[in-house]
Amino acid sequence: MTTHILVVEDERQLAALLADYLRAAGFESTVLHDGSSVVPWVRANRTDLILLDVMLPGEDGMSVCRELRRFSEVPVVMVTARVEEIDRLLGLELGADDYICKPFSPREVVARVKAILRRTGPRARQASGLEIDEPAYRASLDGHVLDLTPVEFRLLATLAEQPGRVFSRGQLLDRLYEDHRIVTDRTVDTHVKNVRRKMAAVRPGEELIRSVYGVGYRLESL
Repeated sequence: MTTHILVVEDERQLAALLADYLRAAGFESTVLHDGSSVVPWVRANRTDLILLDVMLPGEDGMSVCRELRRFSEVPVVMVTARVEEIDRLLGLELGADDYICKPFSPREVVARVKAILRRTGPRARQASGLEIDEPAYRASLDGHVLDLTPVEFRLLATLAEQPGRVFSRGQLLDRLYEDHRIVTDRTVDTHVKNVRRKMAAVRPGEELIRSVYGVGYRLESL
């Protein structure tokens, strides 16, 4: 699956240049020009890394990064013309993975993107028998396709992003429903039960999704 980069940059000529260099390096890319469109786009689409300008119309990059970190662990690289150390630190404290200062060489950006992706790993996951194909909304375990509903797929895909990490029910709910409907935390428990049952049909006797009392759920390292 081709790695996808989301470029958020209001300078259209610069955004187009970055997109061209990324495509030449073998990446897919999407360009957005304002901050307010980023969170809805990320909720509805798959991306492997975000190049996020700090100064954006609609909503600034710092605020966007803060919102993204409430529901997504996708790597974020802040792009800024500000050189003050406080701005750099603030971006990283908000959950950004790196920053690049303007002016920059597009080749430098591509090199930085590759380095971060090597460090964080791709969003397409295949770990000890579990394969997540996000564009196809298909998951398989040991070669057996799991008959998951869209909500169950998003649940498993979220847990599989970081095996061993505990996700709270609230964090999981943020990822399960694209229409952001209001449901209770216990709805997650029902979906987990269903996913467990379907995985157990492939691996009887193994509890691959563990409950962490009072916190949430984690996917065991398979």
